[in-house]
Amino acid sequence: MKHLFLLAIILLSITAKAQTIIGQWETFDDKTKEKKAVIEIYKTNNLYFAKIIENFIGENNALCENCKGQKKDKPIIGLVIIENIKKSDNEYSGGAILDPESGETYSCYLELIDNNKLKVRGFIGFSLFGRTQYWTKRNKNGLQHRI
Repeated sequence: MKHLFLLAIILLSITAKAQTIIGQWETFDDKTKEKKAVIEIYKTNNLYFAKIIENFIGENNALCENCKGQKKDKPIIGLVIIENIKKSDNEYSGGAILDPESGETYSCYLELIDNNKLKVRGFIGFSLFGRTQYWTKRNKNGLQHRI
C-alpha cells in the first residue's frame, strides 16, 4: 500500500509540473500563418511575464517604434510584451499584453489548452472585445511540437 501511495504522489507531481505556461512559445501571423516570433514566458515573484527572444519579421535589430513610454524605441528582441499575469485555477489573468506592431497595450489572459498549445487573449474592457491567438510550445531542442 505504501508503494501505491508513493507512486500516486510521484505521478501527480510529474503531471502538475508538466502543465505550465513557463517556457518558449512560437507565434504565428493570423492571416499568413508564418512564424512571427518566439516568446519566452517566465515567472517572477508569483507573476508571469513574457519577452520576445527571436523575431522572424523585420530586421534583427528592429526597434519598437510604435511603443509608448519606456518601451519606445527599445529593441524588439528582449522586449517584455506580457506583464503581471497571475495564476488562478487554469487561467492566467490580470495582466497586460503589448502588441509591438501597433504599440498598443491590452488587458490579457492566458489559458493552457494542453501542454503544447496556449490560448492568448488580448482585449479592451471586456474579454468579449478582443483578439485571440494560439501559441505553440517549443520543445527543448528549439523545435515546434506538432499539434
